Amino acid sequence: MSKTKARLPRATGVSGYETSVRRTALAVLLVVVGIAWVTVYLTVARDAAQWQKGLGPKPSDQSGFMAPLGDWNILIGFAILILGLFVSAHPTTPMGRGRGVVIGMLGFPLIGLLWIVLFYFVGNSADVKIPLMDVLGQKNLFLGIAFIAVGFFYAVHWE
Repeated sequence: MSKTKARLPRATGVSGYETSVRRTALAVLLVVVGIAWVTVYLTVARDAAQWQKGLGPKPSDQSGFMAPLGDWNILIGFAILILGLFVSAHPTTPMGRGRGVVIGMLGFPLIGLLWIVLFYFVGNSADVKIPLMDVLGQKNLFLGIAFIAVGFFYAVHWE
C-alpha cells in the first residue's frame, strides 16, 4: 500500500485561511492585463485602427497586432478583466472568502447598475461625452450586465 500524496502547501495569511498564491496572482494579472489592453487600445492603437485610405496621413502604427482587430480590442480587454474577476471568486483567493465575497456580490452588481444608468443618462447627450462610453455605444449595456453577472457569480460562492 502506498501513502497518499500530501497536498501542496499553501500560504496561510494573517487571516488564518489558506491562500493560493498562484490563483491570486493569476486573478490580479488578468485584471491588470484587461485594464491595460483597453487603455492601450484607446490611447495608442485606436487612431491606426480607424484610419481609412484617402482620409489624411496614415498614423504611425505603434500597436502592431492591435490595430487590425479594431473595436474587438475593447471586447477582448473587458473579457480578460471579467475572467480575472471570475477567477478571484475562488475561496482560495482573498476576494473569494469572508468579506471579499460580500463586497463582490454587492459591489459588482452596483458597478454594473451604475454603468447602465450612467450610460442611459449620458449616452445620448450631446453635451457630456465620456470617452469609453462614447466608443462602446450600446455595448455599454452588455458591459453593465457582465458586471452584474460577476456579482451573481460571487453570490453563488457565498457560504
